[in-house]
Amino acid sequence: MIEEGAVVLVPFPQTETGSPGKVRPAVVIRRLPGAYDDWLICMLSSRVDQSLDGFDEVISKEDGDFGTSGLKISSVLRIARLAVCHDSMMLGEIGRIADNRLQRVRNRLCDWLSSKPA
Repeated sequence: MIEEGAVVLVPFPQTETGSPGKVRPAVVIRRLPGAYDDWLICMLSSRVDQSLDGFDEVISKEDGDFGTSGLKISSVLRIARLAVCHDSMMLGEIGRIADNRLQRVRNRLCDWLSSKPA
């Protein structure tokens, strides 16, 4: 059973083509309300250099939850790279992030959504 905070493998959709992309890790943010088993997920990337300061969340080897994340190298939670997927699209769980990290990600997402455009 999928849980919030899980790091899963999923064919993350490519926004420019609308097709499923390559299989990559993603963090499960929240189950969507309703009768369907759909989940909001956030893409993980090894391109830490593309992290947006003050917005994205970097998971580095020095972090306490790196060992439980299932990641092999430091990675960035790309908070603006979201998708909704059915649990059947998730190919497996490789780990999980700490609850306080998940809450930070949710808070940043909420702050961004509720702020006025620049």
